[in-house]
Amino acid sequence: MPERVVFMGTPAFAVPSLRALVDAGYDVVLVVTQPDRPKGRSGEPVPPPVKVFAASFGLRVFQPERLKDEAAIREILATSPDVIVTAAYGQIVPRPLLEGPPFGAINVHASLLPKFRGAAPVAWALMRGETKTGVTIVKMVEALDAGPILAQRETSIYPHENAAILEARLAEMGAALLVETLPRYLRGEIEPVPQNEAEKSFAPLLKKEDGALDFQLSAQELVWRVRGLTPWPGAFFSAFGERILVLEAQAEDEGPFADASPGTIVELADVIRIRAGKGVFVVRRLKPEGRREMTAAEFLRGRKTWKVGAQVDPPTPRQTLRG
Repeated sequence: MPERVVFMGTPAFAVPSLRALVDAGYDVVLVVTQPDRPKGRSGEPVPPPVKVFAASFGLRVFQPERLKDEAAIREILATSPDVIVTAAYGQIVPRPLLEGPPFGAINVHASLLPKFRGAAPVAWALMRGETKTGVTIVKMVEALDAGPILAQRETSIYPHENAAILEARLAEMGAALLVETLPRYLRGEIEPVPQNEAEKSFAPLLKKEDGALDFQLSAQELVWRVRGLTPWPGAFFSAFGERILVLEAQAEDEGPFADASPGTIVELADVIRIRAGKGVFVVRRLKPEGRREMTAAEFLRGRKTWKVGAQVDPPTPRQTLRG
């Protein structure tokens, strides 16, 4: 008889793990995901990706508003799971669910734990300029992403990857590692390895205002932020009354612009060059607020008011990225 699994996940990152469990023949007795949320201009509730996938396979779906409510806990444990598997669910899993199933709960996390514990590990790895990352399967404990490691797989971060591209790749990697690890874990063949607390770091949830670019940072740090903040919340700056979402950028040496102060627009040609705290930030592709994506050259053809020597607007204190 296949093991009974309760799966808990919400965004697109979690879908490959759920698919892998189904394809591997596990008895997924319940899929727990976040409630439908309003989205877009219409404000109509939209189901999360995990719900859409689960419904297509006829899996039973449960969407509690608060996972820690006793009624929600009873509903989940009533399915008598052997193990709970989570991947980017979006709420803290309470102790009764961690301890209720015979094999507890395990989690698929998109970093090389103990680095980047938290809700946005992919974004923060990119924003910190990491050259490698990976996925980790942990046995869950009450502390956030702090449980002992069951398995881990490392990969390089490639220069073209932003958060969307890297997260999609890690989702598939995590799903593969999950179905390799779970049978061995259930057979008692894995000795969990405690995390090294001295090496821990955190990846807190990002907010919309975290997308504001601070040109006191180096050009390279700004490029890392563009990669980490794409697609959400998006990396942006404001100038001449417009908010500009930066989609593709690179860092250059100061060159002839060494005397310019940070935040100064130093060149408007086929690209937009802005002096940073160190180096020059080069915008190649962008999206003006309320308009389509375009190259910097396309954008500048319609912007006669933009002038070299002007300063971009500094971020407000509320917009300065934490960490």
